[in-house]
Amino acid sequence: MKLPVPKKKAAPENTITLINVVFLMLIFFLVAGSLTPPIDREVSMISTSEAERTAPADTLAIRADGSLWFRGQPTTLETWAAEHASAGSETAEDRPKLLVDRALPAADLIQIASGLRSLGVETVTVMTERAAP
Repeated sequence: MKLPVPKKKAAPENTITLINVVFLMLIFFLVAGSLTPPIDREVSMISTSEAERTAPADTLAIRADGSLWFRGQPTTLETWAAEHASAGSETAEDRPKLLVDRALPAADLIQIASGLRSLGVETVTVMTERAAP
């Protein structure tokens, strides 16, 4: 009497690892995409060829018509400065950041900067986009 030949079991595919990697990538991109608030889409940024790269932070957007926007809401210099500017700050991280439309006349930008200075803001950072070399 012969014994039956045992059937070879097929090795199971290990897809758990692949699922875990895809899930971790999904979580990474969800977190990375939500770390910085979106910039105002109505502003076309000024271009510079030699500038340090920084992530857009909470910026005061100044549109081409001179209107001020913060986090998608219209605002005024007085309201924004009272809530967000830290007067006399020394570090670059504490400085108010302006996102200025390139079509804004320079005279209007100077007027807005003077208004910020009169409200106690000593130094601001103007956000630009790096021009292609």
